[in-house]
Amino acid sequence: MTQTTAFLTDATTCIGCKACEVACKEWNEVPADGFVWSSLSYDNTQNLGHSTWRHVLFLEQPQSAGPQLADTNDPFRWVFLSDVCKHCANSGCLEACPTGSIVRTEFGGVYVQPDVCNGCGYCVVSCPFGVIDKRPDDGRAFKCTFCYDRQKAGLKPACATACPTESIQFGTLEELQTRGKKRVAELQQRGYTDARLYDPQETSVGGINAFFVILGEPENYNLPPAPQIPTIFQKSAWTSAFISAVILLGILCAAFALG
Repeated sequence: MTQTTAFLTDATTCIGCKACEVACKEWNEVPADGFVWSSLSYDNTQNLGHSTWRHVLFLEQPQSAGPQLADTNDPFRWVFLSDVCKHCANSGCLEACPTGSIVRTEFGGVYVQPDVCNGCGYCVVSCPFGVIDKRPDDGRAFKCTFCYDRQKAGLKPACATACPTESIQFGTLEELQTRGKKRVAELQQRGYTDARLYDPQETSVGGINAFFVILGEPENYNLPPAPQIPTIFQKSAWTSAFISAVILLGILCAAFALG
């Protein structure tokens, strides 16, 4: 029986080298992002998209929440985080896809079949994390494949293999969830009171297969604190439409009765 696999990405051990970005591009033959200087430190990729399936975020934070560095008076600290598709347990993009292009693999990942995608874009607006994106030259949607081809061959994803600090860890879902909680407890014991595990399970997303150890609030990393898939709002939308229709019918009946 195939086990569900996952990523655990630890912001506290990431050094911002972007080896994961390079490895992802090389293995998956992802197109270049161009050479536009963003002026945002060394973060030229800026965010996840059709040609960036792993993105290392550069974040400057106050040091007040953690141990002060003894050799500097700088009140700020640098934190890096390699972001990726979350491969949600309840996937908004998968639910929205009308062609069956997006499927759930035997490893638990969410995989886009580019040869089936028709470029409708429903998946783009249905992702609560803003991950999936359309490629402008042909209109098809692309995102992290969870290195499905490598997993089928018994290999780790390219990004986890290339990471020099093991900030990106790959393994079974349950094992990494336990490891992430232990890491947070260790960091808090060392004085990092704002350490937390980002793994939203109490929302309609139902948990993610790519979770993160972070310092500070999720919003600072462009991670929504309570992500929701759009389909949960269908019931309230249809209820509102029904009530509106009943009210309109009542008004029409009253108008005819008075006439």
